[in-house]
Amino acid sequence: MESSDSAMPRATQPSTAAAAPVITTNSPFSGVAGTVVTLTGTGFTGATAVTFGGTPSASFTVVSATGITTVAPAGAGTVQITVTTPDGTSNGVGFTYTIATPAISSVVPNQGSVEGGNTVTLTGTGFAGATSVRFGTVAAAFLAVSATQATAVAPAGSLGTVGVTITTPGGTSAGVPYTYVAVPVLSSVTPAQGPLVGGNSITLSGTGFTGTTSVHFGANAASSFTFVSATQLTAVVPVGGPGPVAVTVTTPGGTSTQAVPYYYLAAPVISGVTAGSGPVGGGMPVTLTGAKFLQATAVRFGATAATPYTIFSATEIRTVSPPGVAGSVPVTVTTPGGTSNGVAYLYLGAPVVSGLAPNQGPLAGGNTLTLTGVGLTYATAVLFGAVPVGFTVVSDTQLTTTAPPGVAGAVTIRVVTPGGTSVGVSYTRLGPPGI
Repeated sequence: MESSDSAMPRATQPSTAAAAPVITTNSPFSGVAGTVVTLTGTGFTGATAVTFGGTPSASFTVVSATGITTVAPAGAGTVQITVTTPDGTSNGVGFTYTIATPAISSVVPNQGSVEGGNTVTLTGTGFAGATSVRFGTVAAAFLAVSATQATAVAPAGSLGTVGVTITTPGGTSAGVPYTYVAVPVLSSVTPAQGPLVGGNSITLSGTGFTGTTSVHFGANAASSFTFVSATQLTAVVPVGGPGPVAVTVTTPGGTSTQAVPYYYLAAPVISGVTAGSGPVGGGMPVTLTGAKFLQATAVRFGATAATPYTIFSATEIRTVSPPGVAGSVPVTVTTPGGTSNGVAYLYLGAPVVSGLAPNQGPLAGGNTLTLTGVGLTYATAVLFGAVPVGFTVVSDTQLTTTAPPGVAGAVTIRVVTPGGTSVGVSYTRLGPPGI
């Protein structure tokens, strides 16, 4: 007997289509961007996206088929959270964005002048929509705002520390300290003058020097400065032009306004030295001529100071040569403007006469004599006894002279130079022979 399959009834096959995910709860229900939200429900396996009002979350984790953690992206108001899997998109659950209270993490700079007017940068979070910035209770003009940064102009204030706050629709931040400091006062600089080349150190006295950021001589910044105390600084003077400039000190409190001058002085110039030579024992009166001698602090022959000295005018100084050694040394004048050029001064030893030819002659004189020795170049006189006679310098080791008339007998011949007088040599005048 044949059977017919078409006569047999068929069993109904169960459906294999998976259901879309379902969100049953979310926690928390509100928060700010960055809040971690936990979703519970079903069908979360293989989730491909979590969105907050259509905005994808940049970070989510499928914990299980019934749980997901996600991070709220930026948004505003109340939005619907949905989960998408290959099987579809879930129902939406509500999440309300709240506005965070702003928080300031830093204020830069954190101090300034009681006069205000300086720009201050606030850094932190939750600054979007800021409606005011205050220094203590005083509102400040603010120039620019982002979610994490604001710039404001410090208003005038009183000495001391106040809290800086920022207010947004989310509330008012906690205060961050800002200190009002006084404008520095410069009362004196010592010394108040120096050379054009600078490089000298001076002391500044006054008040309010704490936090000094610069010292200026006119428009030029000091080569360096050192904070000693709230009332004292030292500074190295920069190069400058001749004449006075105003010295100023700058701190977070501002720049000093008192007109305290510093004078740049040109170095002195020596044009002549009279006399230009003298004995090694010193003691020779010397006159220096030149320019800018006023306020001279030293006159030196080589490295040796000449004391005393007298400033007769800006163009003349008189002094006495100190002891030295034979040879030439530079004479210099030092003032607060620097040290002059050097002009030669010659230290001379006393001349030495070692030979005389001839060493005798007639009573009538008139015969030529030759003296030999050393140090004869600068001879100023030749003496026969006490009588000066004419002479001719041939070299440093020789000079000639003419014997004057005199009485019979020996006479001492000496040579005089700025270095002293030689030991005498004997010359004998001879009378005519007897009959």
